[in-house]
Amino acid sequence: MFKKIEIWILYLVILLGLPVSIGFGLLVRQELVGSTKLGRVSKTALFITEIPVTFKKLMIGFKVEDRFPLLDNFDGTPNINESYMLFSKYSGDLREGIVELIDLRNFKVLHTWNPDINKFNRSIDKINEFKYLNVDNNNSRFLLRHPLLLKDGGLIFQNNSPLIKVDACSNLIFEIAHDNFHHSIEKDIEGNIWVPSHMYPQSLPIKKVGRNIWEKQGYYDDAIVQLSPNGEILFEKSVSQIFIENGLEYLLFGMGDQDVFSKNPIHLNDIQPVNFDGDFWKKGDVFLSLRHQSMVLLYRPLTNKIIWKGTGPFFHQHDVDIINNHKISVFNNNSKNFVGGDVVDGNNEVIIYDFKTNQYSNYLEESLKKLDVRTITEGRSQILLNGDLFVEESNYGRTLYFNSDGSLRWSHVNRAKNGETYTVSWSRILYDEKDIQMVDNFLQSRVECNL
Repeated sequence: MFKKIEIWILYLVILLGLPVSIGFGLLVRQELVGSTKLGRVSKTALFITEIPVTFKKLMIGFKVEDRFPLLDNFDGTPNINESYMLFSKYSGDLREGIVELIDLRNFKVLHTWNPDINKFNRSIDKINEFKYLNVDNNNSRFLLRHPLLLKDGGLIFQNNSPLIKVDACSNLIFEIAHDNFHHSIEKDIEGNIWVPSHMYPQSLPIKKVGRNIWEKQGYYDDAIVQLSPNGEILFEKSVSQIFIENGLEYLLFGMGDQDVFSKNPIHLNDIQPVNFDGDFWKKGDVFLSLRHQSMVLLYRPLTNKIIWKGTGPFFHQHDVDIINNHKISVFNNNSKNFVGGDVVDGNNEVIIYDFKTNQYSNYLEESLKKLDVRTITEGRSQILLNGDLFVEESNYGRTLYFNSDGSLRWSHVNRAKNGETYTVSWSRILYDEKDIQMVDNFLQSRVECNL
């Protein structure tokens, strides 16, 4: 039996606890928005408040809703022509993010990259105390997002993290901790690499956006970054600054409810470099996909000018690609913020914009509708030279390949041996002459790895 507690004792406990609670709250607030930090004391207070969220993430992992219970691994007909998939996935069997090089003529895995993220983090944490929220970036919580294959068999990838390069045996080559890198990784014709980043400290004045070293609470100052193949930063520019310097500051601070500050007004998710001159762009330009603006930009770094701005029939889009000298494609998530939250209003689409005619069209519309492709976030598409279409439905662990006539050639569901389905993370098809030659050279010269 419990003993009865005197009411005055209860009141005393409450009275003494109030200053402690208020003080703890002030420490957390000081770490989040304060101009003066209180060292490890305020950092520890914030860490404690985030334990429930972190624990939930660790328990759920990258398991996704199983919308395709009858499908497992590859289903369908292999490709006839030589082509490969650089497949980034969360392995439910290993409980780690990995990348596989798959021959699409027979669906065989030819090579696997499985880097030791825990080991990499130990070196980066020593020089970036609390700059990165590495509690999520460990072996069991790290996706090798949008991996880029290099001639030497190495990979470049990130996961809202430092930009990492490993060799063919997954050994660390470099780790660029200049800022948090995220989303897409693309290579231009010179061999340089373009990646979005979150700049810290933010390039905008404190009076506009504040300051916060914890990127999940501070202003997301998205930037476009160009790096050499060796990881040297060649160019960096804040997208918010691009907006301000091109007369679009109202899109950052003049939208939404009064007194509501948006810490993530841009959400840059793709940088597509332009590799040739044309009637509508020049070599060195870049296309930018800005999710939270539902906007695609053509930007010229050489002059700091926005050449074209598209806000057409796409919502929260990803992955802009150049098809030819007058057309681009955009993966339209078609997700909209309704009263019940962010939902796909119908299905995902691949939208084509023709600069010559100023017209938008929908590519293989009925095919995506029939297969009910509807990833809310992420997702990407590739229209191949022969008109075939590759689509990644990231949120549901499904990858699809359509023939140019719209028929489904094959699909893949990332299912583990335990029967659960897990996410995929921005894979890509390697199919043109240059890519195939690179893969062939790698396969012929690679050495055995002791993984």
